Amino acid sequence: MIWLTWRQFRVQLLVVATVILAAAIFLAATGPGLLDDSRTLADNFISSLPSHPIQMWLYRIGLILLYAVPPVIGAFWGAPLVARELESGTHRLVWGQSISRTRWLAAKVGITGLAAMAITGLLSLAVTWWSDPIDDAINAGQDSNDYLPRMFPPTFAARGLVPVGYAAFAFALGVAVGLAVRRTVVGLAVTLTVVILVQVFTPVFLRPHLMAPTEQNIILTKDNVRGFMMSGDQSSPTLKQLEVASGSVGAWKFADKTVDKAGQEISTLPGWAVKCAPRDPSPNAPVRSPEEQDACYQRLADEGYHQHIKYFAADKFWALQWREFGFFMLLALLLSGFSFWRIRRDLS
Repeated sequence: MIWLTWRQFRVQLLVVATVILAAAIFLAATGPGLLDDSRTLADNFISSLPSHPIQMWLYRIGLILLYAVPPVIGAFWGAPLVARELESGTHRLVWGQSISRTRWLAAKVGITGLAAMAITGLLSLAVTWWSDPIDDAINAGQDSNDYLPRMFPPTFAARGLVPVGYAAFAFALGVAVGLAVRRTVVGLAVTLTVVILVQVFTPVFLRPHLMAPTEQNIILTKDNVRGFMMSGDQSSPTLKQLEVASGSVGAWKFADKTVDKAGQEISTLPGWAVKCAPRDPSPNAPVRSPEEQDACYQRLADEGYHQHIKYFAADKFWALQWREFGFFMLLALLLSGFSFWRIRRDLS
């Protein structure tokens, strides 16, 4: 069974593995230079990166590859693995030669699934190692419009263990869907869609609940407010929400709500609160004086308005990585269990 599985699987493996191995070699070749630059330039490291556009391209390519690998594995490795055999009827030939269904599926899922996790882990290791000087500099407080802290959703899922968990889940999902629908193309389309949706919605609906966040009530000041959300006519705008800085460098802030003195979230601030903004949103409006802004913020504080935020600090990165990795590995095991149950009970 091992030799047969390898013969059926080798083309897909070689194609994906070649791309990932090439990327890993390129990252390994350029990583030491990036690390040397971070040590030599110290506090000017991030600001010097725009003069080396190849670093930006490698950074982005690493992110793209680690987001692309799980859907590709699920759709093109997992979904056809069994569905193609069921569709063509070749599974009956194997089952008729004293090879049990469980052994047949275990060989196919075990070899292909472990290969999927291994090559995803190799790529994630290479990207995480290569990006480490950039991540450390950002977490140390160096500013950048191009590079994000590794706790931020676009970066978090392309570092460490999480891509491996996604790959295991995507592969197991593909196998389970293929067994359920017994059609290769349908299984491929369903798996690809579901995995992409999971990648999109996990930071919104799952990740904030995997561990207890840090919560703070922050007094609004001119120094910590970072944004004003306004609506309505420019001549008489309504201030809907404020956004504040968490004060924790490299943290991922996922909840930022303006609340009243009773701690209740409000949908609209009082009309006078627009004076806290540096200027009116109307065209050619003059800049407000510091005294006028200070008086507005003082009134907000006197009337009990403040900001309630939730965030994960930068030092929670690996704890959150382990939890998300574990969650998707558990899903992968449950889906694999379904596949073994299905092949023993419902297929002929």
